[in-house]
Amino acid sequence: MFIILLKFSANRENAGTYMEAHKAWLKQGFDDGVFLLAGSLQPGLGGGILAQAGSLDDIAARVKEDPFVEEDVVKPEIIEMTPALAGERLKFLVG
Repeated sequence: MFIILLKFSANRENAGTYMEAHKAWLKQGFDDGVFLLAGSLQPGLGGGILAQAGSLDDIAARVKEDPFVEEDVVKPEIIEMTPALAGERLKFLVG
């Protein structure tokens, strides 16, 4: 499992230009079954994604394709996590 942090860079003001392409990239991640959850980092720091993919290389390649990353609107950070405990609603995440 991966936690992807997309923190705004100095080019944050360009976010509006690439927002529709970024949303399409997010939709593709959900359609592919890789992204489980996405949302904003508060207060206005960028975004975060919870993902489940085959490997760190797989998820890193996908993140590089985000238009926000390509255009340096955000700086990505990928954290790999091995879930060990979960509440009943999220038991499916524990391998």
